Amino acid sequence: MSIPEGNNSTTSSRILALDALRGLSVFLMLLVNNFGVGEDTPKMLKHANWQGGVTLADFVFPWFLFCVGVAIAFSAASFARRGIPRWHYDLRIARRTVLLLALGFLVMSVDAGHPDFTIGVLQLIGLSYAISALLYDLPIHRRVYFALALLLIHWAVIKFLPNPGVHAGAFGEGHNIIHHFNRKYLAPIGLEGLPLVVPTTALVLIGSFIGDLARKINLAPFRRAEYIIACGLILTLGGFFWSLDLPFNKPLWTPAYVLLAAGTACILLGAFHIAIDIKKWSAWAFPFIVYGSNAILVYVLPIVFKDLVLRPLHISTGGWLRSLGYAAFWWVVMWVLYRKKLFLKV
Repeated sequence: MSIPEGNNSTTSSRILALDALRGLSVFLMLLVNNFGVGEDTPKMLKHANWQGGVTLADFVFPWFLFCVGVAIAFSAASFARRGIPRWHYDLRIARRTVLLLALGFLVMSVDAGHPDFTIGVLQLIGLSYAISALLYDLPIHRRVYFALALLLIHWAVIKFLPNPGVHAGAFGEGHNIIHHFNRKYLAPIGLEGLPLVVPTTALVLIGSFIGDLARKINLAPFRRAEYIIACGLILTLGGFFWSLDLPFNKPLWTPAYVLLAAGTACILLGAFHIAIDIKKWSAWAFPFIVYGSNAILVYVLPIVFKDLVLRPLHISTGGWLRSLGYAAFWWVVMWVLYRKKLFLKV
């Protein structure tokens, strides 16, 4: 049995806009992770307060997750085009997931200085990717329904599930049902953060739907980009409406935050698609494409290098000059790998 490719109105060819958006996310991750100079850190590079809306830093990780979802559509189509049996594809999903989990535990353990098996960035990517990739065979409308159901479940848990010691629906920092569940049940077994797989999976599923739209060749290129941007505007508007009931909040990945992040990512992807893939104005995006070609590697290596080499030598990466210099150093490393066509296949 082969992976279904859909119909002849789709293509498996990758769009450079996706690599550019992923690379932009990685570049911003490097700034956010390394700028840290306390009160002098620009507001846009600091995560928002508990109910303080969103900043640029709050968009970085969800934009990357969105790109993971878009890439699923192209990856599945590539397998289908080559007639590879379904079990091979499932095995690749399992291999990627295990590798992402292992890298995540490695990064967190190195950063903590001791074995750490809590749920971090790479673990969330791996788990939400695995679920979304396995659900990709569902028709588009069913994936949309599934993503909406996940967001509704997440919203209902936060709003209505009884929380010992405080009223149901409590939304304070340290006083909400997700925090209670993490602290009481998951932290003792090293799985704190696991509930966030629900909203992050919804985001990746939304990305997979946009990936299908980006692959449509029976649409004129500009019309395809317009549809992607229109989806972004709808998602963004939906996020703002949902925030009237439950605010934007990155620590809990509230549904409003997920929709806002997905919507802005759609708008950027559509705009990048017009500029890079249609108008062929790609020179400005090349630095981001280099980052995006080895995204997981350029996330892992700077953290491990900083913890194992720079920190013991008391070398700081804080401030604009050092953080941009550190990002530039890793860009050169990734550029060398890009020229040699060496990519970490995760």
